[in-house]
Amino acid sequence: MGHRKVNAPKRGSISYLPKGRAARPTGRIRYWPSLKAATAPSLLGFMGYKAGMTHIFMVEDKQGSPDFGKEISKPATVIDTPPAIICAVRAYTRTPYGLTTLTETWMKNPPKDITRLTTPPNNPNPENGFKKIEENLQQISEFRVLAATQPRLAGVPKKKPELTEIKVDGAGTKEQFDYVKTLLGKTIQLTDVFKEGQYTDVVAVSKGKGVQGVIKRWGVKLRDRKSRKMKRGVSTLGAWSPSRILYTIPRSGQMGYHQRTEHNKRILKIGTNGADVTPKGGFLRYGPVQGTYLLLNGSVPGATKRLVRIRVPARPPRRVPEAPPRILEISLESPQG
Repeated sequence: MGHRKVNAPKRGSISYLPKGRAARPTGRIRYWPSLKAATAPSLLGFMGYKAGMTHIFMVEDKQGSPDFGKEISKPATVIDTPPAIICAVRAYTRTPYGLTTLTETWMKNPPKDITRLTTPPNNPNPENGFKKIEENLQQISEFRVLAATQPRLAGVPKKKPELTEIKVDGAGTKEQFDYVKTLLGKTIQLTDVFKEGQYTDVVAVSKGKGVQGVIKRWGVKLRDRKSRKMKRGVSTLGAWSPSRILYTIPRSGQMGYHQRTEHNKRILKIGTNGADVTPKGGFLRYGPVQGTYLLLNGSVPGATKRLVRIRVPARPPRRVPEAPPRILEISLESPQG
């Protein structure tokens, strides 16, 4: 009998190459969606710390689903979202080489903990900064704010805040300028940006797993026990020509600790009392959620206590239920048994 040719799909996906370590544990948002149809300006994102997962029971409200109107169970991720402080306003102008910072202005008396992260300007004068922005309003293409987290109000064992950029969009440039003037130095809540039932994108750095071989990293099939030289490796590194190893060949290397963006995570619930979602004994490696929290459908990249950035969806689904989901029960069973 002749040898039968075997066809099989490629082991692993090469859509995310190179699989290098992320530069920092905080995710970077490279694209902000546009809200040109909005009549009023608003912020396009927020951030929080991943606390853990639980499951809920809710009434399925997705039209066309076989379970529509029935009680179903869904996995959910709890994100601790303490209020953030708007420390600075940054104005960008568009050049042939992309966006360039025109100017920025800082709040008076920035938070004391911000000095653990960076050195703010000495004696900032917001009035002079806004005056300069107003004089160059015709050159400005977009505004962004620098928001500082408050980890002391969350369950993470740290004092140093994260300073992240959040874009402001909607209406016109003049309306956006008036809006950011009211934001500088203020404390914003999650409810100022998002509402229950809305879809969001999450940006985070996944769990790091160090250097791994091709079996775990790419899902390559384990070789026969009598195979030559190795079992946990690939059978061939490619053809004689071209005389080099192509990037498509599975190789060992870094696995995990990659930045990932997951689209269209639905907000199941926003609450102010963390006891409503904290399981008995607290979340593993996190403890109790004390203040404002966000309950997202499904899982979220990253380890416990890692910062998760939440963004207005870049490609929202076409059909979105009008009302927020009706949650019947949130599981508070201890994850330790």
